[in-house]
Amino acid sequence: MEICTIGFTKHTAESFFTNLKRHGVERLIDVRLNNVSQLAGFAKRDDLKYFLETLCQAEYVHEPEFAPTPELLKSYRNGDIDWQQYESTFLGLMEDRCIEQQFTPDFFEPRSVLLCSEHTAENCHRRLVVDYLNRRWGGIKAIHLPGYRNTARAGRGPKNQQSRILHGAAAARRGAVDL
Repeated sequence: MEICTIGFTKHTAESFFTNLKRHGVERLIDVRLNNVSQLAGFAKRDDLKYFLETLCQAEYVHEPEFAPTPELLKSYRNGDIDWQQYESTFLGLMEDRCIEQQFTPDFFEPRSVLLCSEHTAENCHRRLVVDYLNRRWGGIKAIHLPGYRNTARAGRGPKNQQSRILHGAAAARRGAVDL
């Protein structure tokens, strides 16, 4: 089974929804703690639901069980904990919540994408959710959208090519694919 992930930052509405359509997404699972922030632009809950239905014929689902606690998110954003501490605490939270028992692989059918704000999945909890479920259920392939290939098409030069290679190697070690 494939589970896609995407962040909305650094996207125009056009590139965001085009990516979803291109990858055949039929359900967007919003894993953000706060899905109504004014800073979210086109990705605010009600606007996002409308755009998904209208432009992609896709369903919108908000699933806070896949989100960090407000305290954990604040600690990380304030620099009180580093990424390794965040990751460890978040994975413990997923275990405490028993998300692998609350949800079944069927929840991710039809083709689904996990949404958060971070542009890439490397330091984002949406990747951690997919990795956690893969360790529990097995057979899950993470497809991280848009990834570096889309950035490269924008012609941003060799620096991004080197970043793509390094990021691609890290993703390959996790069994993930960045598109």
